[in-house]
Amino acid sequence: MANVLGNVHGGVLLGMMDRVGAVAAIRHAQQVCVTVSVDRVDFREPVRVGELVTMQASVNYAHRTSIEVGVRVEAENLLTGVKRHTNSCYLTFVAIDEQGRPVPVAPVIPESDEEKERYRKA
Repeated sequence: MANVLGNVHGGVLLGMMDRVGAVAAIRHAQQVCVTVSVDRVDFREPVRVGELVTMQASVNYAHRTSIEVGVRVEAENLLTGVKRHTNSCYLTFVAIDEQGRPVPVAPVIPESDEEKERYRKA
């Protein structure tokens, strides 16, 4: 879905970021996770209709029942191969059981320098 400028609508991208973030949270928690907040969204550059969008999510921090996930969005012009970092998003999820009650999650143990930096900033 395009906006009036012919770019991918921001709401479409936000929905995609939420789904990608949820996958990362669910994999970490090994439980169903629900979005409880979208903490920050940066729309750095527009994504043009026809560009290939890729998203990468990382679990930055987990505490008790909640998980912070960062999502990085890139758009690629398939004709030129040029890739651009277009969006960043930080979301918080809560792991829940079958009755919808919050359940504990494992802590994040950062290993690389990049993971340690994301953990510190979370």
